[in-house]
Amino acid sequence: MPRPPTPTITFGRLLLTGAAGGLGRELRLRLKRCCQVLRLSDVAELGAAGPGEEVVPAALQDAAAMHTLLQGVDAVVHLGGVSVEGPFEPILQANIVGVYNLYEAARQHGVKRIVFASSNHVTGFYRQDEVISPKDPVRPDGHYGLSKAFGENLAQFYFDRYGLETVSLRIGSSFPEPKDRRMLATWLSYDDLERLVLASLTAPVVGHSIVYGMSDNTTTWWDNTRAAHLGYRPQDSSEPFRAATEARQPVLDRADPAVVYQGGGFVTKGPF
Repeated sequence: MPRPPTPTITFGRLLLTGAAGGLGRELRLRLKRCCQVLRLSDVAELGAAGPGEEVVPAALQDAAAMHTLLQGVDAVVHLGGVSVEGPFEPILQANIVGVYNLYEAARQHGVKRIVFASSNHVTGFYRQDEVISPKDPVRPDGHYGLSKAFGENLAQFYFDRYGLETVSLRIGSSFPEPKDRRMLATWLSYDDLERLVLASLTAPVVGHSIVYGMSDNTTTWWDNTRAAHLGYRPQDSSEPFRAATEARQPVLDRADPAVVYQGGGFVTKGPF
C-alpha cells in the first residue's frame, strides 16, 4: 500500500511522549511532517535531537517536570507509561498518577487536544466470539487495562470540565506484521497507525472520542464505526499474512483463556 500522504504543517509544537518505545520511534519519524517542532519525551534514551526536534526527558509521575514539558505545546500524542501487564505500583505511578499530571499540565498551558494511547486491554475480558464497540462497558484484563480505563475516564472528565479534547485510541497490535492468530483480528499496520493519529490530531471536532486502533482486517472483534467522524480510513489488512500466521500456529486450545478472551495472554498474567 502507498504511504499516507504528506500532511501540511498543522502545529507549531507537537509533543510526543513515550518517544523511545516501539511505536514512539516509529511516530518520531512520521510526525515531524505535521509540525514545526516535534518535542520528544521519555525516561529512556532518546539520542540527540534531529532537525525540527526537541528532546526533553521527563518522568510522568513528576508533576513539576510535566509542567515544564507542556509549556508551549499545541497538541500531544501521549504514548508514555508502562505498556505491558505487570505489578500495580509501577503502573500506578506512570499510567495513573502520570496521566493525571499530563492532563493537568496540559490544562494549565492551554493545550487543546490530546491523542491518548489507550489499549484494547480495556475490554480484554470480552470473548473472541463477540463483537463490541466503545459504547460497551469496559472489562479490563489486568492492571494495565485498568490504568488505561482510568485514562479514558480522566480524558472524559477533562473534556466535560475544561473542554480539553481527546481521542482515546484503543490500540490493538501494531507491528510490522501479525505475530499470531490473535493478531489477525487486532493488527494495526504502522501506516494505518500514522493515518489514525493524524486523523485524531486534525479532525475538526472530536470532544472525547474512543476508537479502536485497527487496520481493515477481515477478522475483527471491534465495531469501529465510531471512528468515521475522524476521517480515518484504514488501508492495510492482516489478510495477506493469514496463511503464514496459521501455518505457524496450526492448532488452538479452545480451553486456553488466551484463546477464549480478546485480551489474549494478558488475561492470565499475575498475580505479581
